Amino acid sequence: MSHNRGVLYVVATPIGNMKDITLRALEVLKESNFILCEDTRKTMKIMSHYNISGPKLLSYNEHNENKRIPEVVKLLREGNTISLVCNAGTPTIQDPGYRLIKVLKEEGFKVLPVPGPSALIAALSVSGLPTNRFIFYGFLPRKKGKRESLYREWIEEEMTVIFYESPKRIKKIFKEIKSYREFENRRVFIAREMTKKFESYAYLLIKDVDVEDLPEKGEYVVILEGKK
Repeated sequence: MSHNRGVLYVVATPIGNMKDITLRALEVLKESNFILCEDTRKTMKIMSHYNISGPKLLSYNEHNENKRIPEVVKLLREGNTISLVCNAGTPTIQDPGYRLIKVLKEEGFKVLPVPGPSALIAALSVSGLPTNRFIFYGFLPRKKGKRESLYREWIEEEMTVIFYESPKRIKKIFKEIKSYREFENRRVFIAREMTKKFESYAYLLIKDVDVEDLPEKGEYVVILEGKK
């Protein structure tokens, strides 16, 4: 695979259903010398499932990226093919990686995408809400004051608003949003555990969301209708 030497591939992996990986992603992973993983244990599940044993797995996350970036640069200079994956979906979308890619771009290395699953796009595609203009916030801030500032911005926001949320905070977040009368008659799409066995979807008005019925299990993608 000499024509791919010195390249970093940004490889999308399944967000739940193992069958959602692409043929090209499997090919690139098999032919990589190293795979940068947000969590090596989770990546090993994919490797084992598809009998991929050649590449060496290296952890790459927010805790070690400052140390890891120069190591990756060195490996690429030596002519290695490297893949970057995250725990689920497309790397660098609310996951570590963009700082590495920024450095590699500045150093003149080739960085290529291997497209595939993305929780953000998957949810938006079945949301029934406008898809031509949207704004993505990732996970909302931990501090309530910062979240309240966002909610006030959303009152006037005309674009579709998308964010991720954990099962531990989902009830609290919806209680906060429902406290604003301006959101009462806006549509919201709530996706949970997408592509997995117990995936669920809800499309309703904010005022009709029963906060206590929101399961505190599984990752959420929430899509809020913009101001009309």
